[in-house]
Amino acid sequence: MKRTEIKRRPLSDTALAGLEPESTTYREHDGQSLYFRVKPNGGKSWELRYKKPEGKWSWLGLGSYPEVSGSGARLKAAELRTDAASGISPLVAKHARQASELAASNSTFESLAREWIEVRRQGWASSTAKRNVGALELHVFPIFGKRLYTEILPIEWMEFLRSMERQGIMEQMARVRRSCKEIYDLARVTGRAVHNPLEGLSRFLQTKQAENYAHVSAKDLPTLLRAISAYPHANDLRLGLRILMLTGVRPSELREARWDEFDRKAGLWVIPAERMKKRRTHTVPLSRQVLETLEQLHAMTGAYSLLLPGRNDRKKPRSNMAFNMALRRMGYAGRQTGHGFRHIASTTLRENGFAKDHVEAQLAHVEDGVSGVYNKATYIEQRRTMMQWYADYLDGLEKGNVIKGNFGKVV
Repeated sequence: MKRTEIKRRPLSDTALAGLEPESTTYREHDGQSLYFRVKPNGGKSWELRYKKPEGKWSWLGLGSYPEVSGSGARLKAAELRTDAASGISPLVAKHARQASELAASNSTFESLAREWIEVRRQGWASSTAKRNVGALELHVFPIFGKRLYTEILPIEWMEFLRSMERQGIMEQMARVRRSCKEIYDLARVTGRAVHNPLEGLSRFLQTKQAENYAHVSAKDLPTLLRAISAYPHANDLRLGLRILMLTGVRPSELREARWDEFDRKAGLWVIPAERMKKRRTHTVPLSRQVLETLEQLHAMTGAYSLLLPGRNDRKKPRSNMAFNMALRRMGYAGRQTGHGFRHIASTTLRENGFAKDHVEAQLAHVEDGVSGVYNKATYIEQRRTMMQWYADYLDGLEKGNVIKGNFGKVV
């Protein structure tokens, strides 16, 4: 939007995000000497206009936008105005707060965890280091990383670990619990903490993988892949399990899938909102392997509307136990379920450096509220590349080859 279209001050979030650059830098007054600065290249930042002790007016930068939001900038400006009213130079006060924030940052859980990682790294195999660091970066740092480690309560750790239980990621939960307990042990033995808030929590957490989400270890995955390819009892289930494994969709989403949801020429599967857990349309990119499998399945069931029609009533989908029963016949009862393939995909992709946002979009994980607004085609091209790599990776495992990912730091 143009600045002539601004209707109120303080500036709304819509105005802050939408203000367009002009040929020269300009400032828009937000209120109480706080200004929003827009550069010709589109860069945006906050500045406070204040009077120096000698009476001259000057500008003090408060940070770039959107890193510093409107509410954040107003809070900073209010603090500096209070300092000025007490005779403290806003510039001096700003530097003092930065020094205080730096000291506090060295007491955050993430800073303590990074120290622990460096202490323990020499004794880890590279694969162990990757799993331990990856688990912390994926699960813990987004929640507790910026918190002062001495202020995180045992009940907060309990609720956090139980949330991982509810997701069915038991192996990751156990790894996170062990790592975080050791991190606090480091603080305790070095005199920086008196108590360990994770002490004793293991007695109140599950120790076995929830059956609905059970999945094999990375070591056993090649054998499972070969067992699926050799499954002799029902060809449609054999092909269905392969599609389930290669796409990471929920078993119900595949069991109830209709042929008219697939655009095989474009390599896309659009699952309608009414069949999605979050009631939002979901687009799934299809790898070469999935398209080949669909061709085989279409030769069997293409005359029906459903990919996997029931044996007794072709207008109804296969039983909700069909995939798990097939896995049990292969000898994987309690070790692997249809839903467990999602956890294998998530862990494998994240450990091979694919961005969290891309993995979460592929699995249709969506948070509630504004931050979780989900575009059905979010990251579609990135996910297309990612899932082709994943299909090639699984084929390599089945054949006994190893395909390495090299996609940068896991975030």
